[in-house]
Amino acid sequence: MRTALRWVLALVVLIGTAGTGTASAGAVTTAGTGDIRDRLLAVEGMSLIEEKPVDGYRFFVLAYEQPVDHRRPWRGTFDQRISILHKSEDRPTVFFTSGYGLHTSPSRSEPTRLTDGNQVSMEYRFFTPSRPQPADWSKLDIWQAASDQHRIYTALRGVYDRNWIATGGSKGGMTATYYRRFYPHDMDGTVAYVAPNNTDIRNDRAYDRFFATVSTEECRERLNGVQREAFVRRDELVARYETWAGEQGYTFDLYGSADRAFEVVALDLVWAFFQYQDEADCAAAPDPDATTDELYDYLDAVSGFAFYTDQGMTPYTPYYYQAGTELGFPSVRTPHLAGLLRYPGIQHPRHAVPDEIPMPRFDRHAMKDIDRWVRTRSAQMLYVNGEMDPWGAEPFRLGSRTHDTHLFTAPGANHGANIAQLAEDERALATDAVLRWAGLVPDDGGPAPRTASAAHTPAPDDAELDRPMVERRPPGLP
Repeated sequence: MRTALRWVLALVVLIGTAGTGTASAGAVTTAGTGDIRDRLLAVEGMSLIEEKPVDGYRFFVLAYEQPVDHRRPWRGTFDQRISILHKSEDRPTVFFTSGYGLHTSPSRSEPTRLTDGNQVSMEYRFFTPSRPQPADWSKLDIWQAASDQHRIYTALRGVYDRNWIATGGSKGGMTATYYRRFYPHDMDGTVAYVAPNNTDIRNDRAYDRFFATVSTEECRERLNGVQREAFVRRDELVARYETWAGEQGYTFDLYGSADRAFEVVALDLVWAFFQYQDEADCAAAPDPDATTDELYDYLDAVSGFAFYTDQGMTPYTPYYYQAGTELGFPSVRTPHLAGLLRYPGIQHPRHAVPDEIPMPRFDRHAMKDIDRWVRTRSAQMLYVNGEMDPWGAEPFRLGSRTHDTHLFTAPGANHGANIAQLAEDERALATDAVLRWAGLVPDDGGPAPRTASAAHTPAPDDAELDRPMVERRPPGLP
């Protein structure tokens, strides 16, 4: 019944989107027999890049032809990379995206392991090599990316016709949410990890409150002291930075100079600490009388000097473009740095996007629309945040009119928060939701009976496959 309903709903969505000029997906492979590789390559627009061995699965890296503009599909296409970790056509499928590039080695998200299912992973449009040539950057927006996911799902649903769950962490969690907002009937559930929800770039008081209260006063003062000392010794540190960059062949065309890049490195220090470090690591921060070598090494370990060069930032141009046009970006007050900053506004995304790429005026309505939909119309959504994560200062929130939606915070967790880190009762509720949406236990809209959920066996842990939902990225990126 659920499969039949999915086909009806998907047909309605296709008819509706076709009416607004959205490109429909290629031919759908119908359920049947035959080698999975052959069935995948029978999908119109699908081509094989490589197949890699992995115990217990088949793993494919594929290219799928997508329209550059889903509203005007006749205006050109590009190849978007996807990967498929194939378990069985009789298992549910998890649709994963990091919101960035695609890893071409096999890995499993947490929902994939919990459901012992298949995983389809998508590279976000405009991340290399999934970038149209020539690149029309005006076609990089959340609706176009959601439509990429919709076409991939539509193309593969005949192969994987059991339940589907969308997931992702950080920008991937944001992406999973946007996909559900624009195509609410594709997925049976959505699990979004540590997904920020910056609805108003002119009001960042939530982030100021976070940094005024996170951890202990001793830890906050220690980190603020390190940050201030970095600016006090700016000239020494910048000289080392510049020398090191020259030796490595790194350049600073985006920011304009090593001094300007250094200001962003040091400004990101406290944010980067709480994004990825444990609270106990606060004691390892240098004392005020630490040597300049120690201070430099600490900045490098926490913020990372390499990222703020052209070579480090260029791979993330698509993120910065969207941050400056739709997603928004946080800024934090730093009264303890009064009189030490030289470049007001240096953290604006425009400075991280090459000048030759035009950026339209910021769309103040895009995130407000997503936020309103999540609060008032969403269903089968699960959000997991970390208590110590600065990106969680402005989270998605759920309203009274949503259905079967859940919002949990993992105590003491940072930007790596997941279901396994939740308190026991919440972990059980979250796991039940994932299993219900995957069609593995009875679904009556409420928590699964303990006997039903306990009877399901997740895939065994595998250190090679089970990577964190959010890999460590440079600070300032969700």
